[in-house]
Amino acid sequence: MQNEPFFGLNSYHVALAVVGVIVIAARWLPRLVSKREPASAPLMILFGAGAALLIPGLPPLPDPRDTPLPWELVSELTVIVALFGAGMRIDRLRPWKRWIGTSRMLGIAMPLTILAVALLGVGLVGLTVAGAILLGAVLAPTDPVLASDVQVGPPHEGAEHPVRFTLTTEAGLNDGLAFPFVYLGLIVAAEGLSPGSWALDWFLRDIVYRIALGIGMGWLGGRVLGYILFSVPRGSVLAETGSGVIALAGVLLCYGSTELIEGYGFIAVAVLGLTLRRVEEDHAFHRQLHDFTESIEHALTALLLIALGSVMPILFADLTWTHFAVALLLILVIRPLSGWVALLGTDLKRRDRAVVSVYGVRGIGSIYYLCYAGSHMEFTNEAPLWSLIALVILMSTILHGFTVGWAMDSLKEEAVKGK
Repeated sequence: MQNEPFFGLNSYHVALAVVGVIVIAARWLPRLVSKREPASAPLMILFGAGAALLIPGLPPLPDPRDTPLPWELVSELTVIVALFGAGMRIDRLRPWKRWIGTSRMLGIAMPLTILAVALLGVGLVGLTVAGAILLGAVLAPTDPVLASDVQVGPPHEGAEHPVRFTLTTEAGLNDGLAFPFVYLGLIVAAEGLSPGSWALDWFLRDIVYRIALGIGMGWLGGRVLGYILFSVPRGSVLAETGSGVIALAGVLLCYGSTELIEGYGFIAVAVLGLTLRRVEEDHAFHRQLHDFTESIEHALTALLLIALGSVMPILFADLTWTHFAVALLLILVIRPLSGWVALLGTDLKRRDRAVVSVYGVRGIGSIYYLCYAGSHMEFTNEAPLWSLIALVILMSTILHGFTVGWAMDSLKEEAVKGK
């Protein structure tokens, strides 16, 4: 038997070491130049791409265009954990006028963004109508994962700035509300532009029924989980154990059961977080639940961003100048302008409206939506769609990630001056 070399470079172990180095470097390096929260997301993507190009022998990850399922599953889990966490962060739901900005962003800004991006997809990128609708739906929502820097703080911190409240609630709800437009893209791809044959069914099933079911299941799940955690058995409730894993179990149960009856699970888990937070509002266990799920969210996000970076060289092979034009228009014009229009007439100050309008970060949710669509139907424009969406995520994390600290500091300074 021939002796094997003592030091064997197993590609899997090399990959683990590289991931560890990238996460540490992405979180640590920004601290050398700034005391603000590290803008680690773009660095993880860029370092992941650099590792794939420069380090030989790393095991290749599946191309999301050919094998979307693993990407879909990991991004789905990341998003649902983030949505639950977004709901848990909200200390106060009332007064209800606080939700005016959120409702405007969901009901006006998001449809305007979908429409504008879809028109660009057809006119500039040359996508089919179905592909353009899907592109708009995929890129419209503010990502609940990567937008955490502009959201409100953990439970019981209070002092929820209107900008942070609006961006948190928008990110928590718009992923589920974008789903009807994803289904619309799939329907148009399958049945063509003949709305007379499918429009009513799409409206009743994909908008009315699935949204209502998501809200109802989230509320019911929150009440039941709150009862289990804080009420029974008296004197020995689960909340006193301090085990945060129950939050993840509740999220999985709520999401899975809602999807089984064809509701929107994304909406359900966001409402689950909002509802559960209203049960024993001052109990310290809410902070433990939030912190546990946030740790899981951060770990999954880091792995997914590094993985996305490692396949970006492949995805960028199909990039054209039109992709750069669409990405820049979305980030710098379409989202800010649609948000500004939506918030006209609200109580938000001009600077507050500007920050809400600009900081609609694109990220993990876009990966999930495109994987979901790709696993359900063959799209003729799938390769350029992936190239464009990967580019938008990279540009969004860079532009938003490196400026969000300054924007939040300016709002804080303005609030101090106003007192």
